[in-house]
Formats: sequence, C-alpha cells, structure tokens
Amino acid sequence: MTSPESVLQVLHDAVTAVAEALEGLEDWGPSGRRADQYQSDVIADAAVLAVLERAGFGAFSEESGLHHPERPVRVVVDPVDGSTNASRGLPWWATSLCALDREGPLAAVVANQAVGSRFTAVRGGGAERDGRPIAPTGCTTMGSAMVAFSGYPRTHLGWNQFRSLGAAALDLCAVACGSLDAFIDCAPQSLAPWDYLGAMLVCTEAGAQVAEASGRDLVVSEGSERRTIVAAATPDLLGQAVAGRGLLSQ
Repeated sequence: MTSPESVLQVLHDAVTAVAEALEGLEDWGPSGRRADQYQSDVIADAAVLAVLERAGFGAFSEESGLHHPERPVRVVVDPVDGSTNASRGLPWWATSLCALDREGPLAAVVANQAVGSRFTAVRGGGAERDGRPIAPTGCTTMGSAMVAFSGYPRTHLGWNQFRSLGAAALDLCAVACGSLDAFIDCAPQSLAPWDYLGAMLVCTEAGAQVAEASGRDLVVSEGSERRTIVAAATPDLLGQAVAGRGLLSQ
C-alpha cells in the first residue's frame, strides 16, 4: 500500500520539477495550440507528468487529459492555475495537485510558484503552509468578511471587503490559512476538478468549510463535470455565502 506521506513527497517532487522547468522561461505567452493555453501550461504539464509516471501514478490534467486511469492513485493536475496572472507577472499563480485513491482525496500540494510558498494536506492529517499548521479565521458574518470571487456577482451579497485574485486554488487556500474569510464562485462557467480539489483538501483539513452551491458531490474526476464552489471560515459564514450565491441563480 502506498502511504500518504510517500504520495505527498511525489507531489512535492512534481511541484519542484515545475519550478525548475519554468526557471528562466522567456516566452510566457500563448502556446498557439489551444485558446487560453500558455507556454507555461505546456511546459509545466510535461514536468508534472514525468514525475508522476516515474512514481507509477495516473494523472488527470487540465492540459493533457487522462493518463493511466487503471492505476490505484490518480493525481488531478492543474500545472499552472492562474496562467494569465503568470503571463502578466502577477505573483498569484500556482501548481495544484490532488492525489485520489478509492476513498477520495488522499494528499494535496498547492504551491504559489511565484513566491515559493506551499500549502499541503493529507487526509486526516491536517494542513500546513511551508511546514506550519494553518487554520481559518473565526469570521461568522458576511458583514465583517473579506471575500474572494471567481467572476463577479451582479449584486452585492453583503460582504465587507472583496478581492478578485485570479487563481481559485490559491484563493481557497487563503481561506484555509485565514488570509481570506470566504470564497464564492460567481463565474458563468463553474470550476473544473483541477481548479479546486487540491485546495478543497487543504481547506477541510485546516478546518475551513467547503460546499457545492447546489449541493452536488464535490469529488469528481472528469473535466466535463464542473462545480460551483463556496468556501468559508465557519459553518455560519458558509451558510450565508451559499445563500448569497443562490441569489445569483434566481
């Protein structure tokens, strides 16, 4: 049996491989292969897949699809989450990796590659940022919350302050560590598994609350299945955030 610690180490190795592959990259522009894909996406994807292949893991990547689905550990991969930010030099972009086994999310690493900071989580083992345990704030009301959005709501949902930062995986991890109080997906097209699964495990292991706005299962492993993600520091705040997100659908 593969231990969670050994899986986590493979994810760390993959994150390091991405950092090394992108070091010195001069052309951060479009790849020319697909709309909204950048050179960094392609390079980072190849770096991650090489590490996972050596480890004997399967993969499901935003950039290249499904690899070795028969293997008992499959890693959901976003090689560069926030690639537009990366292309413009904004230091808020990540490599997001979530290893799944038959029971669901097992281990995750979400690394802000711009600054070298890493969020990690193991099922049942808590969550950390750069080796130190993290926890969300105790915020319980939208009126005092700093909320991050993916997309932008067409009406005010009662927040105190808001941010729209452009990398959902890092936004969710910011809720996990207390930098933000909540995250609400308000975009017309909801998030794919690679956008949120790694950060979801970080949130839940840190003690933050995560929900799908319509109550659907959060753990999916097909890119065609998208979910509307809401996260918050506390159950009370989550309830208010989900209710607010529901108003946008009416």
